Amino acid sequence: MKKNNVSKYLAYAFLVLLALVWLFPALFGLFTSFKSQGDIMDVGFRMFPANWIVTNYLKLLQNTSSAPIITWFFNSLFVSTTHALLVVVVVSLAAFGYTRVHFKGRDALFYGVLAISMFPSAVNIIPSYKIVDSLGWVNTYLAVIIPGLGGVGNVFLVRQFMQNIPKEYDESARMDGASDFVIYKNIILPLVKPVLIVAGMFSFVGSWNDFLWPTIVLSDVKKMTITAGLQLLQDLYGNYVMIGQLMSAAVIAMIPTVLLFVFAQKYFIDSLNLNVGIK
Repeated sequence: MKKNNVSKYLAYAFLVLLALVWLFPALFGLFTSFKSQGDIMDVGFRMFPANWIVTNYLKLLQNTSSAPIITWFFNSLFVSTTHALLVVVVVSLAAFGYTRVHFKGRDALFYGVLAISMFPSAVNIIPSYKIVDSLGWVNTYLAVIIPGLGGVGNVFLVRQFMQNIPKEYDESARMDGASDFVIYKNIILPLVKPVLIVAGMFSFVGSWNDFLWPTIVLSDVKKMTITAGLQLLQDLYGNYVMIGQLMSAAVIAMIPTVLLFVFAQKYFIDSLNLNVGIK
């Protein structure tokens, strides 16, 4: 019994240490955003501001020409929300096809797509840009919303969850005359709701945090997402000139993802239980 307690305490200590490693940079950035430039440039390390100020946030919000942070914020909110909603639709339909619709080569096709997805994403940047350019989507929101809708990771997650739903549900519905779409809409979707919410959240966070792709396909300052805008801010406020405002922008960029994880923890736990939707 004592051995089990020691293992438990060691596990807790490791998790606390890991949490501190992740939290420290975020907290340092948060506190730095409330520091004056003189406070930031002081010799030596200081976690907390000597004098708390909100000037960095006020100056950042007032700059609506070269660094419209509010516009970038709502651009990211629109892009990420739209992307996440479309991912839920595409991924749920794909997972339904891979688990409930029988066709020749179904499993081979899925594992083939899964194997292809193992290649680094950077390999696809040039072909993806060529496709987006040929469709006339460069410098439009479609360029950052549509690519990645059928992410294999999310399809795999939902497929594994959906496979655990008994096929007897489908057979009973078909005996009552239900079509595949009716089964998908009225039976399968309600049962896989927890994992679809998790897939949507993963997609939202991934789209929100995406930096490389938006900087490639978006050039209009007014259309930039907040991550691409942070790169522009680094050029404007970098070189230790306006570090406080740069940290303020980073803090604003973190708000949606932090709130999302705080209020959606229940669904992450439910997604680990493959039987959660089956009552």
